[in-house]
Amino acid sequence: MPNLISNQHIIKNRTVVNDDWDLLRLAEGESPHDIALPAGKVIVPLKVWEAQRAVLQSRAELGVWFASDERPEALKGSVNQFAVIAVDFPKFVDGRGYSIAYNLRARLGYTGQLRAVGDVLRDQLFYMQRVGFDAFAPRADRNIHDALKGLTDFSETYQTSWDQKNPLFRRHVRIAQPPEVDIGYGI
Repeated sequence: MPNLISNQHIIKNRTVVNDDWDLLRLAEGESPHDIALPAGKVIVPLKVWEAQRAVLQSRAELGVWFASDERPEALKGSVNQFAVIAVDFPKFVDGRGYSIAYNLRARLGYTGQLRAVGDVLRDQLFYMQRVGFDAFAPRADRNIHDALKGLTDFSETYQTSWDQKNPLFRRHVRIAQPPEVDIGYGI
């Protein structure tokens, strides 16, 4: 029997909100071809979507989630039919989900809710939002209100990303200085 994970709350658009989506995880040995999906808002593994696409395309309230070793190009051409796409972080040190999220937004043009699930901790949230995540399901053993503070850990970013198209040096107004002033002035 598949595992149906229900979060009571998630962080969405920098606010703690009730979560009305369930995340489906296959149990060991289960086949994505044979699994029966419950009614309601469900986020299914990419493998289930690929195996049952013909049946699932008619469902209005369906999301899909990526494992860290899957490629976002698998949804090319159909990415915006999902209200929610989630990316699983199986452990804190696995950063492949950042690339998946960035590619979903920047290369595939995904405009819906992009959710981080799995081993999601406060320390990651600021960087996750930089690559396009706008919803987060922190680990159940962590305080969601404390995790929310992670989105504001830094006030400025140096490099470009999904959320900031210009690097800091292009955003900073430079004032002409006399030659005796240190060249790094104003940065």
